[in-house]
Amino acid sequence: MEKNLITKNKDISALLDDLFKAGAHFGYTRRRRHPSVTPYIFGVKNKVELFDLEKVSELLEKASIFVEKLGEEKKQILFVGGKNEAQSIVSSAAEQIEMPFVAGRWIGGTITNFSEIRKRINRLEELIDKKDKGEFEGKYTKMEILLFSREMEDLKRYFGGLISMKELPHAMFVIDTQREKLAVSEARLAGIPVVALMNSDCDVSSVAYPIVGNDMAIKSITLFADKIVEAYKRGLSKAVTTGEEENGVGADGGNN
Repeated sequence: MEKNLITKNKDISALLDDLFKAGAHFGYTRRRRHPSVTPYIFGVKNKVELFDLEKVSELLEKASIFVEKLGEEKKQILFVGGKNEAQSIVSSAAEQIEMPFVAGRWIGGTITNFSEIRKRINRLEELIDKKDKGEFEGKYTKMEILLFSREMEDLKRYFGGLISMKELPHAMFVIDTQREKLAVSEARLAGIPVVALMNSDCDVSSVAYPIVGNDMAIKSITLFADKIVEAYKRGLSKAVTTGEEENGVGADGGNN
């Protein structure tokens, strides 16, 4: 037990070091602070408020446990981050675990009017399928093909990351809830729990699993996104192990 405690303390120390190096402790100026973030503020440097990284790590741990459980149950998470600093990070993180994502402008009704949004996604899949099969050539004029291509590009821009989302997700991971207010609002209306990286201008009480931290620096966003992906992968590994045990497969790969 003592050995496990030492290992855990080392892990926490390493995490705190990673958070510090990524600049996760930097918030905004005091005048931009939302009251709900006050308990997580450690101090001020050059008029910029600093987060208490120990408290940040606790929030991250709580969120990670939730995400790991989702992975174990193979539940779907929708990744959302439309700000310039987050777009490529969000899409890359989601793709690592084959999750849907919105790495651009949130289209109103993506959650609350999903049946209509799904029709647009189906149309995108139809166009992609026809193009891949070469059905455009010889059947349509150059102008018609051009119009189809433009339609496909427009649909990809808004819905390309949602192709794998056949039904409403079981959770949402958001970067900057202040910017993604509409996405968070729709998730709440649909009863979908939200895990979110939130800076000091965000309302911590608006989501189920808040993670206060720097949501404007690429290194910080990357670190938190990676931690969410890692948690989900751990859950998937548990699911595989459990499945093998239930099927009577031993550690050596043979039947027990």
